[in-house]
Amino acid sequence: MFGRKSKEIPYSGGSVSGSITIAWETQFKQDNVMWKVPRLIRLNDNIVVREDEIAVFYRDGKVLTYFDRPDRYALTDFNAPVVGPLLKFFTGVQQQAEVYYLQKRFFDSKFGSTEPYEFTDPLFGVVSLRVFGEYRWRVSDPANFINRFVGTFNEETMEQVESRLREQMVLLVYSAIGKMKDSGIKVTDLASNLQNIEQVVLATSADHFQQYGVEINKVPGLTISLPDSVQKAVDTRSEMSVLGVNYMQYQAGQAMVDAAKNPSGVAGVGAGLGVGIGAGAGMGYAMGGQMMGAVQPSRQCPKCGAIITAQTNFCPNCGAPLQQPQPAQQMLKCPKCGSDVPSTSRFCPNCGTELKTSPLKCQNCGFEVQTKTKFCPNCGKPL
Repeated sequence: MFGRKSKEIPYSGGSVSGSITIAWETQFKQDNVMWKVPRLIRLNDNIVVREDEIAVFYRDGKVLTYFDRPDRYALTDFNAPVVGPLLKFFTGVQQQAEVYYLQKRFFDSKFGSTEPYEFTDPLFGVVSLRVFGEYRWRVSDPANFINRFVGTFNEETMEQVESRLREQMVLLVYSAIGKMKDSGIKVTDLASNLQNIEQVVLATSADHFQQYGVEINKVPGLTISLPDSVQKAVDTRSEMSVLGVNYMQYQAGQAMVDAAKNPSGVAGVGAGLGVGIGAGAGMGYAMGGQMMGAVQPSRQCPKCGAIITAQTNFCPNCGAPLQQPQPAQQMLKCPKCGSDVPSTSRFCPNCGTELKTSPLKCQNCGFEVQTKTKFCPNCGKPL
């Protein structure tokens, strides 16, 4: 039998057959998940297993047993190369009996995609995504872990193990994103659904990593990198949500900010308008309208609250009819003192001089106008 506890076999530093006591020294563990004993096991070799370790007895490409409780064990299976040179002398075959140590604790590692994930979005089309993050893992099944990494992949170092786990993590995250896409999520919604994607990854990780004897415990810091143009659209949408405005209101506000930053002031805006109109079609007109909105007086729609230009007849956001503001009252100069006097006044409020101009009412709208005015300033009808 192998794996018999050897409390009754004290270690005295060696034996006639060359057996020794083997232990994984703490100073050599560091961040290594696995350590291979650098020699074949012989008759009555002792292994020391500590609280945070698992020792795996591996022979001829197969895991025979593992020890997961702290103690000292003697490997006494006569079929192992416990008489290595002697067995080889008679049979010409030397069996390979080895011991691998594994750590029980969790490890924190990072992953990142080298090839993009092509996400088909109804608005942006095909978008190339890249994912980055961290994951916490540990060995859950020593036999599967050794058989897969040592037996199948012939990998024994921490770097080799983590490299293969990173590839699998990226595939698992891509699979989770695909499931979210099938449920109707858009590329602009990925940032707000990172926690949901992490939960999908954790829920499906058991089936995915069980074949490797690995358990995924946590996926913190998941990041999905978007192209710059898409990321800008996501940021704009987020700002609109915080401000509580629609796209037209947001664009008008941005135009005001840009106009305030422009050192050439209104001239720069006017030049931009000219270029927009010169471009023709609808786009130049839309750009010109936004820029004019940055310098024209504005007011608020009484129905939906949208910020619009003062001369607009209908709200561009909700379509509600708007009452036009009354034009400013015309002023006259007093012929004696030069003070500005409303055109409807008969006497100057500053010096009392009687004004020769008398008010005249428009026959169309009844607005009082100057006698010398050719057109009504309120409705535009000729007088």
